[in-house]
Amino acid sequence: MTPLPGIGTRQDFVIRAGRRIGVITYRDGKFELIVSQEGDPDACASSIPLTPDEASALAGLLGAPQLVAHLGNQHRDVTGVDTRQIPVVPGSVFDGRTLGETALRTKTGASIVAVVRAGNVHASPRPDFVFAGGDLVVVVGTAEGLEAATDILASG
Repeated sequence: MTPLPGIGTRQDFVIRAGRRIGVITYRDGKFELIVSQEGDPDACASSIPLTPDEASALAGLLGAPQLVAHLGNQHRDVTGVDTRQIPVVPGSVFDGRTLGETALRTKTGASIVAVVRAGNVHASPRPDFVFAGGDLVVVVGTAEGLEAATDILASG
């Protein structure tokens, strides 16, 4: 992280092609995505101003697949425990209903550890979390528990 006095901070990294990609976080809460010029990592070739909501959406788009992969890798060496992504189909039984209404943990022993919605990760959702069609529910449990969880989310 590089402090930018009176402005905010800059965080960046160099990609394999040698260009620098970064984010400037302004003191007023705004963000700017920046890309360096080829051959000169200190010269800006392009910048995209982002509102806090846009920056959050971008972070979710980039982070959600990584979270799911990370969870899968964490449980890979634990015998009998797996991770599954289960979609909430628009118009299905749980579209618009709460996590608590599924009684998923009680019925299956499997746990919902995250919900990915429009690229945003909702980690450790509470029982009052309301599902929406298009959500991707990340569930951890035994093979049998995951099958039962899939059945419940698909058909109630």
